Amino acid sequence: MSKLQFEFPASTQDDVRRRLDFLVEADKLKGVQRRALLMDGSRFENSAEHSWHVALAAWLLADYAPEGADISHVMRMLLAHDIVEIDAGDTFSYDFEGRKDQFAREEAAAARLFGLLPSDQAQELRALWVEFDEGRSPEARYANAIDRLLPLLHNYVAAGGSWLSHGVTRAQVLARMASIEHGAPALWPTTLALIDDAVDKGYLLP
Repeated sequence: MSKLQFEFPASTQDDVRRRLDFLVEADKLKGVQRRALLMDGSRFENSAEHSWHVALAAWLLADYAPEGADISHVMRMLLAHDIVEIDAGDTFSYDFEGRKDQFAREEAAAARLFGLLPSDQAQELRALWVEFDEGRSPEARYANAIDRLLPLLHNYVAAGGSWLSHGVTRAQVLARMASIEHGAPALWPTTLALIDDAVDKGYLLP
């Protein structure tokens, strides 16, 4: 498919044009394929679909967030944090080699992509991205917890999904899900139940 060529009208306000330029660029997130199958197993999801789904999950599971956490802030963080994958690509959770340079790739992507925006919004989105990555606030810890829970749910509902195709073990999943225990401890019993049932059903290697 040829790349779409366009120009905004010359009369477009610069501040508006920069936001529209960013939205056009953000559309590319729909083309970044992840390793997680859709829950019906029909195809792999893309990163834009994941961003929407995880933000929705954070809202619906807000009763299990740390007390006082600002859920609207969490949702903004979750909608912003995967945008860097337009340039950096999605790094599979269990690709330990690929994770070695993940931060460097994503840092460069954040500088370019957020730099398309007016300075105030560029600073806001970058701050959200950094906050998620550092995981120091209650909102960031909860956001990270939900970001780990959704792939777990995908693999469980898809009868093993990428777990089976990549030979993932229970110990590896437990290590990856540790963010849930720390960021949304009220969801930890459910997390353990899903993992143990996945092993019992043959979806996950013991």
